[in-house]
Amino acid sequence: FVPASTRDNATALVTTMEQIDLVHKMCDKYPETFELALSTGDIERIVKAGKIASLIGMEGGHSIENSLQNLNRLYDRGARYMTLTHSKTLDWADSATDEAKNNGLTDFGKEVVAEMNRLGMLIDISHVSEKVMNDVLDISEAPVIFSHSSAKSICDHPRNVSDAILRRLPENGGVVMINFMSGYVVPTDELKREPNARGNYKMVADHIEHVIKVAGIDYVGIGSDFDGVPSTPVGLDDVADYPNLTQELLERGYNEEQIHKVLGANVMRVFKAAEASSKRLNVTAAK
Repeated sequence: FVPASTRDNATALVTTMEQIDLVHKMCDKYPETFELALSTGDIERIVKAGKIASLIGMEGGHSIENSLQNLNRLYDRGARYMTLTHSKTLDWADSATDEAKNNGLTDFGKEVVAEMNRLGMLIDISHVSEKVMNDVLDISEAPVIFSHSSAKSICDHPRNVSDAILRRLPENGGVVMINFMSGYVVPTDELKREPNARGNYKMVADHIEHVIKVAGIDYVGIGSDFDGVPSTPVGLDDVADYPNLTQELLERGYNEEQIHKVLGANVMRVFKAAEASSKRLNVTAAK
């Protein structure tokens, strides 16, 4: 994670490159545990070998410093997904938690989306304004992800996803990966009564179910955000608690195939679709 504030002193790109270098060094130092994954084929092979497939992503388009060349440089270093904005509005895209200055995506922002499609880089529209979400869904050639967002109709926070956007997901094929942060999960009325309420893992299941009811079982996943939030629901303190969520979904009547989709298969489908779209776009461009 590279703070959006690095944009102010023009250190976003270099800081991102340094963090990517650390991922490479970690994989080199502990090859028996970690391996860098650059494709879905890599993920499947690495997991089959009993190791952790490590993917590189960028949380915020400030990392490219308004340059498609930099986007390509970061892809070449291993980045395979990018959140278009983080907490601050950029010159080319509006953030959900900052003043909107661009009415969604600018022309350059649309070029970023097109280039990410061409590269096969996953477009992450967590953190962006709803207008940006709609703009991306209008133009993206590949399915998108919300890497860590929840359902706005349950918890009315600008970081969450409205039903209007959820209804558009099946056409795009994208996935909303539910964020575990208490402030994005606990129902609105309860947060009004107790702003510091933690909630519990059953509330996360409520968000998963809501996305399923509005969009479908193929369009929801897990986005935890364990490394970036101050509070998570009771029963989801870390990855060791995932069985609580799995058991809850079983008790709600979901079968093994459906739960497998939620826990990772849906995201793999999106990644594979982005790879296929990239191949198609590059073949078309070569003609």
